Amino acid sequence: MRSAGLAQAEAFLEMLSAERGAALNTLDAYRRDLEDAAGFLATRKTTLLSADSDDIRALIEDLADRGFAASSQSRRLSALRQFYRFLHTEGMRGDDPTGVIDSPRKARPLPKVLSVEEVSRLLEQAESDIAQAGTDFEKRQKIRFRALLELLYATGMRVSELVGLPERVLADGGRFLIVRGKGNKERMVPLSGPARAALAEWIEARNSARLDGDEEPEWLFPASSDSGHLSRQVFARDLKSLAARAGIPSRLVSPHVLRHAFASHLLANGADLRAVQELLGHADISTTQIYTHVLDERLRQLVTEHHPLAKSAINRDEARNPTLARGK
Repeated sequence: MRSAGLAQAEAFLEMLSAERGAALNTLDAYRRDLEDAAGFLATRKTTLLSADSDDIRALIEDLADRGFAASSQSRRLSALRQFYRFLHTEGMRGDDPTGVIDSPRKARPLPKVLSVEEVSRLLEQAESDIAQAGTDFEKRQKIRFRALLELLYATGMRVSELVGLPERVLADGGRFLIVRGKGNKERMVPLSGPARAALAEWIEARNSARLDGDEEPEWLFPASSDSGHLSRQVFARDLKSLAARAGIPSRLVSPHVLRHAFASHLLANGADLRAVQELLGHADISTTQIYTHVLDERLRQLVTEHHPLAKSAINRDEARNPTLARGK
């Protein structure tokens, strides 16, 4: 170590090795983290042993300034937390300067979203697959898949909610589904015309294949599985296969991506965020707000088209540069 705190840091590393069985690579990583921290603290005229909370905050800010990702900053902070807890436990410090430091927030990745055109291609391919089915059994399988796809895009259900729909799930003459989500909370979601038609065709095809004496189905999409209904893995596999046939990279398509598409397309067409929250079954609206990135372009267009000052600015720009007007 390059500053005071060397003996304490070495004692900490020995504890990790002896008591926790830390691997050599882990010990080397902790040593590098502590050495780097000691070097920065030296520029603030302090040491690992005497640093306070402001020093630790400045260290984390320095890591960010140096381009360290939030995950790397969090790992460095975790190493320091363990080091200072060790010092406190061993009576080498009376406090823990990392105790009041918040972990750096990781950037929340935007969800993958299919365009309306891409979803349309999936639905058209599912329809084409039915027409090309060779046997009655194959046709029923294709009709079932098309119904699942229509329901998923029409409702934004989680795939586990979709495949686990009970038989008696329709409400109000088939215009709504009663969905049981997380925490056994029920919500009603409306069905589009195409979804109702696809579901009705599936139920007719399924019932026509039933033999006399067969029990009433418990599930809307029954299958020979431990659960008695279609598994989400089978549906996800079939969805990727459909995407490939539709000319869409299968890595971009999953049941959850269609749930994202449902929410994003609603918001892009003017739906209220609270309504989308209810439809998705989100307990907290902050979870739904991840989809608001799709509103940026729509809001920009609204301001450009309807705000009088925005219009004036556009006209002024075109007057200064006639090329802009000709390019409209």
